[in-house]
Amino acid sequence: MTTTSSLQRLFAAFASMAALVLSPHFAHAEGNVKIVDQYGIGSLLLKVAKDQKLIEKAGARSGLAIDVQWNTLSGGAAVNEALLSGAADIATIGIGPLMTIWDRTRGHQDFRAMSAQSAVPVYLLTNDPRIRSIRDIGEKDRIAVVSVAVSQQGRLLQMASAKAFGDADYARLDRFEVNMPHADATTAMLSGNSVINLHFSNAPYQYQELEDPKIHKITSSTDILGGPSTGSVVVTSEKWRKDNPKTYAAVRAALDDAAKLVQQDKAQAAAIYIRQDGSKLSPAFIERILSDKETSFVTTPQNTLQLGTFLHKVGVIRHEPKSWRDYFFADDANAQGS
Repeated sequence: MTTTSSLQRLFAAFASMAALVLSPHFAHAEGNVKIVDQYGIGSLLLKVAKDQKLIEKAGARSGLAIDVQWNTLSGGAAVNEALLSGAADIATIGIGPLMTIWDRTRGHQDFRAMSAQSAVPVYLLTNDPRIRSIRDIGEKDRIAVVSVAVSQQGRLLQMASAKAFGDADYARLDRFEVNMPHADATTAMLSGNSVINLHFSNAPYQYQELEDPKIHKITSSTDILGGPSTGSVVVTSEKWRKDNPKTYAAVRAALDDAAKLVQQDKAQAAAIYIRQDGSKLSPAFIERILSDKETSFVTTPQNTLQLGTFLHKVGVIRHEPKSWRDYFFADDANAQGS
């Protein structure tokens, strides 16, 4: 027979268990984060944060031990899938894929950028002397991109096509695109005997290709957007951000710390890039790219809104962004982005 005191102890035990389950620390597992990066200099800030353990250091300053799990994928489509499936909490993506995931998850997962990473121009290159502009691209040509149509480069090519052929023909060149990692596309372009004769590249691969006199630039993100623009951002969901405020703040602080390191020590940043991406390029070559006046590594976005406006105009996204703050988390009310 159960006594009154036994029942009281039983109820107390259930109450303790309920409190544990409902505890924010139990439910949110603060201090654990899965991050997916991509290859290339565009995501240098995350590479610096990984190499220098800046996330762990930022967490330690607030009394939080953080376990960071890292993975690397190629292409915006693959990275978006990792985010949507929960395989990644935070990831590097381009502005084009950001617009897509922001548009499609509004009202539920609510993915937005927590930080810009870089404004590094991307180049459309060819090894065919016949091709001088995108108007010269025809049925026999093949353009290497990391993700057909939906990658940052794919969206930029659509924007360029709309300007050249009209908005109704914005996807005119999509059928000539081929999925290929940048490193493989660089090898194909330099070989000169591949079906790939164009590559919408990124750094450092585009600079490596341009050292070959047979390869020339057709257009660039700077040409298409009318000036320097953020190409790479760090993305997460509103739910993860709310559930893990201390971990989120540590990642955000680490990115700011990484930006300061890149600004102050290009030689160290170049060495980190080579180490993290396993690049065989020389430190001096990478340092020249980092010092180029066309490149910058800051956490505030530059010149991103017009791509979102274009994608809405042609029907790629349903929601029209009115400000960069629509697809970025408003962590700093005084930030002057665009």
